[in-house]
Amino acid sequence: MTNSIDEIEFADVIFAIGTNTTENHPVIGSKVKRAVRYHGAKLIVVDPRDIALTKYAELWLRPKAGTNVALVNGIMNVIISEDLQAKDYVKERTEGFEAMKAVVAKFTPERVEEITGVPAANIRAAARLYAKAGKASILYCMGVTQHSTGTDSVKNVANLAMLCGMMGIESGGVNPLRGQGNVQGACDMGCLPNVFPAYQNVTVDDNRARFQKAWGVKLPANVGLTIVEIMNAAHKGDIKGLYVMGENLMMSDPDLHHVEEALKNLDLLVVQDIFLTETAKFAHVVLPAASFAEKDGTFSNTERRVQRVRKAVAPPGMAKPDWQILSGLSTKMGYPMAYASPSEIMDEIRKVTPSYAGITYRRIERRGIQWPCPNTDHPGTKYLHRDRFSRGLGLFSAIDYIPSAEQTDKEYPLIMTTGRILYHYHTGTMTRLARGSMERYPESLVEINPRDAERFGIEDEKLVKVTSRRGSVTAKASLTDRSPEGTIFMNFHFREAAVNLLTNSVLDPLAKIPEYKVSAVRIEAAGA
Repeated sequence: MTNSIDEIEFADVIFAIGTNTTENHPVIGSKVKRAVRYHGAKLIVVDPRDIALTKYAELWLRPKAGTNVALVNGIMNVIISEDLQAKDYVKERTEGFEAMKAVVAKFTPERVEEITGVPAANIRAAARLYAKAGKASILYCMGVTQHSTGTDSVKNVANLAMLCGMMGIESGGVNPLRGQGNVQGACDMGCLPNVFPAYQNVTVDDNRARFQKAWGVKLPANVGLTIVEIMNAAHKGDIKGLYVMGENLMMSDPDLHHVEEALKNLDLLVVQDIFLTETAKFAHVVLPAASFAEKDGTFSNTERRVQRVRKAVAPPGMAKPDWQILSGLSTKMGYPMAYASPSEIMDEIRKVTPSYAGITYRRIERRGIQWPCPNTDHPGTKYLHRDRFSRGLGLFSAIDYIPSAEQTDKEYPLIMTTGRILYHYHTGTMTRLARGSMERYPESLVEINPRDAERFGIEDEKLVKVTSRRGSVTAKASLTDRSPEGTIFMNFHFREAAVNLLTNSVLDPLAKIPEYKVSAVRIEAAGA
């Protein structure tokens, strides 16, 4: 997030696009509701589904799945044509405006209505509401990123924020909501195929030289593979061994038939996790790990805040903290890691990660600190880009609309989109073992618009078979207007109806994120 969670409550306008905030990020969802209820904020919700936040929205824009780029271009078209942009900000703090403007000029509200299904009048209203705000915050999540054009969508919401001067101000900015515990910290530490800690590119000679000196090894200059690319390489036999930590590939990855074949093709699969997951059942070796409550360390949350995690109970059986497992394995393989405690690891992190340089265990004993924090006198950074962007000038991107990779046809006439529900988390590894969660939501449901159900002979609470070009699953139908006509919704928490048997593994060309949010499917009544 460019800004902080607490700032959301005091924004004049909140633009929430592709984020079912109350179910996926309930704490942040409460901030949004408080902003509307108690501080008079105006909320714009962009989502094909009728999510809980629509009840609080001044405007609900309901685009067809996969059309976010066109919609945001339409909003910017209105802002520019009505001369509502932050002219001084654009002139002094950005570059590339004219190229972006030329592309956006094609996206009149009327044309965008044809693409997205959102009425032109609502597009104009949203543009005026956002542009005229004193402080406007953009929130987004996987409804923006999990598309073959996800990177384009992210760049476009940044375009919108810069166009109206909302970057580098309190209660403004562009705020991606992280979906899993410490995913922000993992990225900060270089758990990405193209960067070292603090997002220092592996292809830059000076970066590589610094880490070679710090670690006393020679490091490769080439960019690695992402998860789906790894599965493809394993499927072809180019990758022979795989080490999986806290990731349930056999539930979370697209096209699970392909994933299963890839895992079976490995010579060695090691899985390190706290439960025996669907993926661990394919493993040659399973390493039992400690949970968050069984170890010391730090988590970095969605607002860049580095916080202490403290051991509350001892790990069961042979389970160990991740750092001890990795250190022991590394030492056995010939690279000694002799850390005595997580605090020693944090000391090393501070030396090689400039944005963490001022963060010590002593300083975060009671309250976490937001990076960047370059030295121990620095209080941390509440919001980014206050006086300048990290690259100097903010760069507008000229983004044209590209349809989703998979379209409907006579054989597959509906769009399936996927996501989480409030009572379960990710692949259900933990929450499906919790009695309360299972009591509230015990089985997978397929949300179907009643008009689509009538068209295809589907009855409420009866089994329905959902088929894509990759496979089929069966689950119980839930007839609801929450899903728009022509679109069904499924969650991916239940192995009995593993929705990623259906999803498309086509990737965004830059971020390499699969297009989970748009898959063409058909539905039919299933036997008992």
